[in-house]
Amino acid sequence: MASEISLADISGIVGTEVGVSGWIVVDQARIDRFADATDDHQFIHCDPARAAETPFGGTIAHGFLTLSLLSALSFDGAPQIREQTMGINYGFDSVRFLSPVKVGARVRGRFLLAEARFRGAHMLMLTYDVTVEIENEKKPALTARWMTIIQFDPRDRPEGS
Repeated sequence: MASEISLADISGIVGTEVGVSGWIVVDQARIDRFADATDDHQFIHCDPARAAETPFGGTIAHGFLTLSLLSALSFDGAPQIREQTMGINYGFDSVRFLSPVKVGARVRGRFLLAEARFRGAHMLMLTYDVTVEIENEKKPALTARWMTIIQFDPRDRPEGS
């Protein structure tokens, strides 16, 4: 998939996988920074010695840390829309945390454009079915139905949309 597409091309790619990001390492430093930002210092995230005694065998990333990586994964893996002037998160219809991300693991995002709907003269709502894969693991870290809204100049809206 191209790294950049036009608004006029959106309808033709609905229902297809539009991108796969590169890998991101989830190391202990990233987990600790997230714990500090969210005040979630549960031992399974921040205490390697104690977490080693759990079935995880070591620390794991917060589920919300993995979810928060979607922005970075989408910037790397999903095509950017040429006419976009701003993008915002709209929300999630569903999020499922399927497997823990162990410290040191690499994750990447897989993006399927499930729906694209124009809203008003200058907005487009995009709905993605997203999977965050863990390298060398059968089950993904998470799956989600993620909605974003992009804004654009109304003069750039494709005819007939």
